[in-house]
Order: sequence, then structure tokens, then C-alpha cells
Amino acid sequence: MLQFDVVTLFPRMFDAVTQDGVIGRAREKGIYQLVAWNPRDFAQNAYRTVDDRPYGGGPGMVMMPEPLGKAIAAARQRQRSSGVRNPRVIHLTPQGKLLNHKLVMELAAEQGLVMLAGRYEGVDERVALREIDDEISIGDYVLSGGELAAMVVVDCVVRQLPGVLGDADSARQDSFVRDLLDCPHYTRPEVYEGLAVPPVLLSGNHADIGRWRLKQALGKTWQRRPDLLAKHVCSDDESRLLEEFKQETSGA
Repeated sequence: MLQFDVVTLFPRMFDAVTQDGVIGRAREKGIYQLVAWNPRDFAQNAYRTVDDRPYGGGPGMVMMPEPLGKAIAAARQRQRSSGVRNPRVIHLTPQGKLLNHKLVMELAAEQGLVMLAGRYEGVDERVALREIDDEISIGDYVLSGGELAAMVVVDCVVRQLPGVLGDADSARQDSFVRDLLDCPHYTRPEVYEGLAVPPVLLSGNHADIGRWRLKQALGKTWQRRPDLLAKHVCSDDESRLLEEFKQETSGA
């Protein structure tokens, strides 16, 4: 069972990802466990203070090191008591390396993850220096706190675990698995608002369907994310399929 511990001022936010849908069912099946730790429970005074003004002046407040350090220590200890020898401690911050599929798969191979969801102007740098193994960002923008980023990590990682998805091929065919976007998908009815399902998908010829889906994935990536396509090493067959796509859409 993969262990998640999250240090957060808003533990109830994580109900949004752990209570419903595929990720909620995975928790019910015991595929992973998530425990939240509120730094306020480790504060030194009766006001449960966890933030203070930054040294050197400036706007906003900074999360204090002691409540965070104690919360992370408690999370580490819980994971060790669950059999995780070396939990990986992650700080969700815009300063971190960007989350991608390769990193998701790396995290999914861990036994336990401790995630720090910061707030305000950030956390005291000494916490990062003493406690954090990795810093991860989910994009080049700023959120009100690290909770949403932590939930993204939980969702991405859990769906890669065995037994989470009804069909294991679903994860293997996701966008970004091969540095390509996913192909288009269709379901009933065959014609909707004058638009028909591509005939190849109704043919029953799985080889032709596979080639069509690969062509569409290559083409969509070329159109929308050429940066991804630049990282993808195309086989000769894929190069031919991409050229066909370009010719077919050149007049569109």
C-alpha cells in the first residue's frame, strides 16, 4: 500500500480527491492511504500560530519552521511505523521541477511520500534545507497554496498503481506516456449533430484502428504540442503516418 502524508493547513480539502471517483475507490480498496497533518497542531502557543512576518521586510507572511518541522517529523514517523523505511519528502512550490509523466512514474514506484503544501508567501527556507528531498511544481503559475498541487500529484500517481483502473491498458494509453497526446475518442450515437464517427472505428479491423489512432495521436501532438513531438523519436512507420496526417489536413 502506497502511503501519502500531507502537511497542510486545510486537511479537509483532500476529501475532494480521496472520497470520490477512481481515486476514492482505490482508497476504499486499500491501494493507498492518505493522512493529513495540520501544522497548527504543532504550534507553540495557544493561538496555534504558524506564520510570521518575513525578516528583511516585505509583503505577506511566511510559514514558521518549527510547526512545519514537527509536522513533517510526525509524518515520517507514521510512515516508518507503516513499514516505509525512507519516505520521500516533497515540497509543492512554483520553484520546483515541473511534474511530467516520467516523474509521476518515478513517484509511483516509491513506498511512501510526504508532501508539504505551503501557504502565504512560502515556507521558511531552513525547512526546505533540512527536511525536503524534492521540490515539484505543476505549472508556471501561482496558486493560493500547495494543496491543489498535492492533490494533482495524488491523482496522477494513484491511477498508475496496479488495480486502480478497471483496464490496465487505460494508463498505458494515456496522453504523454509516449510523449504524444491521446487520439480522439468516440462513443454512441454513430451520428451526432451531423458529425459521424470515423468509419475505420466501425470496421472491426484492429490493425487499421490501431494505425488510425496512432496517426491521430501523432497529428494532434504536431498541431498542439510540437515541443512534445520534438522529444518523441519517430519510427519510419510513425513518420509516414504523420506525413499522411499533414497531407490529409493541409486543406482543412
